[in-house]
Formats: sequence, C-alpha cells, structure tokens
Amino acid sequence: MNILLTGANGYIGRRLLTALVDKGHRVYCAVRDPERLHFPASIRDKVEVVVCDMTIRESFDKLPTWIDAAYYLVHSMAQSADHFKNLEEICAQNFADWARSSHARQIIYLGGIANDPSLSHHLTSRVGVESILRSSGIPLTVLRAAIIIGSGSASFEIIRDLVEKLPIMITPKWLRSRCQPIAIRDVVRYLNSVLHHPLATGNVFDIGGPDILTYKEMLLRFAKIRGYRRYIITIPVLTPQLSSYWLYFVTATSFPLAKALVDSMKNEVVCAVGNITDIDATPCISYDEAIRRAFTRIEQNEVMSSWTDALSNTPFGPEFKEYVQIPEFGCLTDERRILVTNVPQAVENVWQIGGSRGWYYMNFLWAIRGIIDKLFGGVGLRRGRRHPEELQTGDTLDFWRVILADKDSRRLLLFAEMKLPGEAWLEFRFEGTTLIQKATFRPRGLLGRMYWYGIYPLHVMIFRGMLKRIAAYRP
Repeated sequence: MNILLTGANGYIGRRLLTALVDKGHRVYCAVRDPERLHFPASIRDKVEVVVCDMTIRESFDKLPTWIDAAYYLVHSMAQSADHFKNLEEICAQNFADWARSSHARQIIYLGGIANDPSLSHHLTSRVGVESILRSSGIPLTVLRAAIIIGSGSASFEIIRDLVEKLPIMITPKWLRSRCQPIAIRDVVRYLNSVLHHPLATGNVFDIGGPDILTYKEMLLRFAKIRGYRRYIITIPVLTPQLSSYWLYFVTATSFPLAKALVDSMKNEVVCAVGNITDIDATPCISYDEAIRRAFTRIEQNEVMSSWTDALSNTPFGPEFKEYVQIPEFGCLTDERRILVTNVPQAVENVWQIGGSRGWYYMNFLWAIRGIIDKLFGGVGLRRGRRHPEELQTGDTLDFWRVILADKDSRRLLLFAEMKLPGEAWLEFRFEGTTLIQKATFRPRGLLGRMYWYGIYPLHVMIFRGMLKRIAAYRP
C-alpha cells in the first residue's frame, strides 16, 4: 500500500517508518526539512520524502493524492500553552482539507487518553484534533496513549532525570494520579495493526500496558530496576506553576513542555475506551520490562529517535538552509586554527564533543553556563546527545542543535539554542591538516554587543583551550 506518514521526523514517526517499510508498504514522508530525515539506506527505494509545512495550506499541494492511508502524528506538546492549541487546529484543518481530495481510505491518529471529565489544555486539544480530522469525511482511527516508555522518549528521560539526580524528592500531589504506561514497541505495533483493519475503521481505542501505576510508583519502580534507593515525599502545597518550575529545573525538559506535562498529570490516564485486543491480541510488555529494554538500547547505542528531535526550541522555519550559511555582516567572530598531527583522530574528537565527554576544556564553566541558561528559561546542558559517536543534521547536542554534520567533508556546524541576546554558531572544519574553529555571534541590539564583549575574555580562554585539547586528545 501507499502510505502517507506525517511527523516522520518525530519520536514515533521515525520508528514507525521502518516498521511500515518492513511490512512491504511504500511510505511517503511529509516533512518540513528533508535534511533532518535519516533512515537506513536499505529502505531508501521504499521511501519518498515530500516537503510539506503543515501550517501552510499551499504546501499540501506537493503531497501525493493516490495514497491508501495516512498517519497523522503531528503534535505541538513543546509549544507554549498560548500557542499550541491554535497551531494544532491550523495543522489539523489543513490536513483535513487536503485529505478530502486524496484517495485515502483511512486516517490514523495517535492522541492521548482523555477519559476524565475535566481535561487539561493539551488533552482537550488532542480531542479537538480528532474532531477536525473526522470532519474530513475519511474514516478515522484514533489510538489514545498515556505515557510512552522507550529509549529517547520524553517520559522516559524525565523519569530518568528525576530518579538519577534526586535521592530525596519533595514532590507535588499529582504524583498520586494513576497512569497506564505503554512501551514504544507496543505503540508502533498497534499503529501497524490498525492499518486497514475492518474493526479499526471509524473507532477510538485507548492503548496501554498491563500496569496501572501512580507516577510515584513509576519513579520508585524505575529506581528499583536501576538499583537506587529513593525517598519521595508528596506535599499538597506546590501549585501547578511551582510544580512546572520544579520539573523544568530538575530535568532536561523545556519549561513549556514541563508546564504541559504538569497540567496533564492532574488527569488519570487509564484505558477505558475500545478494546484494542479485538484487533491485536499480542500482550504488551510490562512497565519494568519496557525500562529494561530502553536501557539495553541505550547501552548498545541503538537509540533510534529522541523527543528532542522536534525543533520546539529553535527559531527555525521550514528549513535549515538559511542557518547553514553563516551570516557575514553584522556579526562578531572568534576564529582559531591549529595544526593537527592525527587528522582522523581529531575528526573523531570533534564528532564526540559534548554529552558525557564534555567540551574538552573547563567543563565546569560549560556546566555553569547551562545552569544560567536554565535560570533564564533555556534548555540547559541536560539534553546531552543522541549517540556518543554519531551526529546527524537535526540532532541536539547539549544546548546546541546540529545544523550540518558532514563527516566526509569534515565539517560540523552547531547553532545555539541557549538563551542569548542574538544568534550564535559554532563551526569546526578541516583544511588539510589544519583544524579551524569558528564562533560566530549575530548580536541583537546593544545588549547583544555588551554580552559578547562582556564575556569575550572567557571566550578567548575557553575556545583556545578547547581547540588545543581537541587537537591533542587521545581516548
């Protein structure tokens, strides 16, 4: 079958793409930036990439109309609360308008469990998207999930941050809410199972694993699996706003995402609608097993996708191209060069920068900069990197975003996602045996220039030391 996959660059979409191709389908991936879509060369002849910005109705004209089914995996969870609802409605309406002109016989949407009478803003928006998609007239299948557990998922990484960093937790009352977590492998399996299944057409199904747990129980079981002793004290006085700040400062999540999660955690998300086992009776794996499998993937460096793949904290439009071309006018730069004796090793050192290896020189200053970034509402350093050795366009790298990772031409370009009074790039490239490191800053007004010159002495020290260490580092 011909399948349209929206959200192909996202956490779920990247995994579903491979599964669909393995089933013999031809998949058309609708993405804003094709440079960020990475998939195995072995499935390239079964995948076609189509550029489409879901917020722009005209861009849908590029999509094929001869598809048999379409997956709608577009979410705005990390957007600000004031913005996401309107954005989700625009995207869903544009998609529904286009779907009427297609030959699709089914739309499949992954939303959130919404059985409480008083839903959070995000869960209300998810239900609203369902209604808009249903208005297309194309038979709609809705899968509603609670927390998704898997290597690289937002829920998994947040739980991991809390458990690994806090021996004692003073937590808000929403940790008493019940949840029915589900493993990412089971989500992908269900998304496959409902495709053109006669019992799935026009129906809604809650999907979840075999365990119904409070968030507190999830944290304690995670700790037990990892061999940690953790103590959790729940108090009722933390307001949603304070709870959001608590989650934001302790974990790698952004503040808008933290606020959305706290808002949604007041709702119990337990399966009650539909009976998905009528379509797929394969038992889901337990919460504990999902945690163990996620860590197995991490230890084997096989994390296929991450929640940070979404460009939720960047100023990017539909494409990266304007950011790959570093501006020359109105910018302040710091360029340094050094001869290297072992170019292949130096390339590897550049490609393994950040994450657990750090930034080679004065890592404590980078850590302080990450803390400051968090205090001002930025992403901080906790996001780390997807893989300890590999980098791809679109990856997050601490508080940077990979704009270009071309190992053949030996060039790595990063764009800063930290809070700055301007825009910043950090570039590494090789000319023969010379390693060139260039920091570029495009200031925003007088404050931007004051920022650059105010910390320039630190830049001189850090950038000079970092370049020397990269050139000389031996693992």
